[in-house]
Amino acid sequence: MLIQGSEWLIVIVIVVILLFGASKLPQIARALGRAGGEFQKGKLEAEKEVEKMKGSQGTAPVSEREKLLKAAWELGIDTEGKTDDEIRAEVKKALG
Repeated sequence: MLIQGSEWLIVIVIVVILLFGASKLPQIARALGRAGGEFQKGKLEAEKEVEKMKGSQGTAPVSEREKLLKAAWELGIDTEGKTDDEIRAEVKKALG
């Protein structure tokens, strides 16, 4: 006679009772419940962080000018009072 399926759960419960005693079972169950709760909290925080990162990537520049200003800003080029052509020339110069 082989042990199958849910019969293993019964065997595991009996072994746990024999190892830890009936008085320790509530403490063990409580600790497992807390650990599960902490795991769920961590999982939710990670999912929120991923959603926040996805949201920040969705704000791409729309117009040609915005793309140009973003490129200039990333290269550390001052754009104050300059035309698009001047900024474009400085970006090309900075890129090599």
